[in-house]
This record gives sequence, structure tokens and C-alpha cells, in this order.
Amino acid sequence: MSIHIDAKKGDVAETILLPGDPLRAKWIAETFFENPVCFNTVRNMFGYTGTYQGKRVSVMGTGMGVPSISIYAHELITEFGVKNLIRVGSAGSYQKNVKIYDVVLAMAASSNSSVNELRFGGADFAPTANFELFNKAVEIARLKQIEIKAGNVFSSDTFYNDDFESYKKWSKFGVLCVEMETAGLYTVAAKHNVNALAILTISDSLVTGERTTSKERETTFKGMVEIALELA
Repeated sequence: MSIHIDAKKGDVAETILLPGDPLRAKWIAETFFENPVCFNTVRNMFGYTGTYQGKRVSVMGTGMGVPSISIYAHELITEFGVKNLIRVGSAGSYQKNVKIYDVVLAMAASSNSSVNELRFGGADFAPTANFELFNKAVEIARLKQIEIKAGNVFSSDTFYNDDFESYKKWSKFGVLCVEMETAGLYTVAAKHNVNALAILTISDSLVTGERTTSKERETTFKGMVEIALELA
């Protein structure tokens, strides 16, 4: 077992889905997996392994923010041999044409987090998705007739920003939406030469003010989950 994951080697599949919400991890396992087995309950960050269409796959919550997902991603890779890490999370739209329930594939992740600034001595590192996972996700979405949008996303260290209008700067440069984890996930995956992709569902819009409920975010974002499971 690792510091934060109470599992044994072999308990976690090589491909894992990573929602921020541990209850979404529980819902994914109970809704989509055959014979799910819980491998982690430390800090109530539920993790499960089961099969989907005959293929072994895992799911585990990561919590909120770059530091949290970076810890779990590091331990999953170095302690349990995970090779494919697929974030399935919610995001807030920065664009008029990116609407509630739209699915977004994160090609790259801009960020205001200082984690990479510290790591690279003040230089910028551009965290990007794994091309093979990204390309396959696009093909799966087309086959399933799930409309997607793809591009740059913004991983923020703050949820309640003092300057609400600051999102417009990122919107002007084509950033699609805001969330809190992708930059961390892509960086850890790059460091360890494994594959990562973030598939996001728009839960609210900074442009229109629309938003979904916490229950809807937990249990209704099926499109991105279906794409992610097919990647396994």
C-alpha cells in the first residue's frame, strides 16, 4: 500500500478513471462495472476495480485541485503501475458556444498554479494530453455520436476568484473552460512517461450563469464516462 491508497499491488488496473468526486467514482463503479471491488477508502477517497466489456478497469476519486490529484496520480503510477490515467471531471464554460452538458477534451492545460513554476525554476511548462488517448477518444465520440469540443482548458488554484471578470482574459485567447486538476495530472504523467487525458463535462457557465446541481454532477455525466471506459 502507499501513503494515501490502501491497496495491494495488482488491486488497481493499468487504466483508471479519475473523477474529482469520490461519490462519482462510486457511481461509476456501481453503474458501469461488472463485479466492482473497493480497493481504497482512505480519507473516503473511494477506489474500485471491476470489468467493463470484459476489460479490467479502475476508478478512484482525486479530490479538488492540482496538489490533490498530483499526489494520487504519483502514487497510482509509482506504487501500482497505472499506465493510463483518464480524468472525468466537471468544468465551467468560458465560451458562449460551450454549453451545459457539453463534453470537452483537454488538449492542453493552462494554469495559475505555481507548482510547475517551482518545479521548473520560473520557466513555463506546457502540460498536454497524450496524443494516442486523445485521438482514440475523438474516434470513440464520433462512433457514439457524442458531440465534443477540444482545446485548451484552464486549471485554477482558486474556485472563488476575487475578480470574476478575469475569466474574460482567458476566454479571449480561446480557452474553453475552467477546472482545477488537469495541469497537475498531465505534468505527473509526463514526468513518469505514462498516458493521461482529461475528459470534462460542462457543469456551469461563467458566460450565462447557468449551473447544474451537485447531484447532477455526481450521477448524470454519462457521455464522458462512456468515452473514458471505451478507452480502457
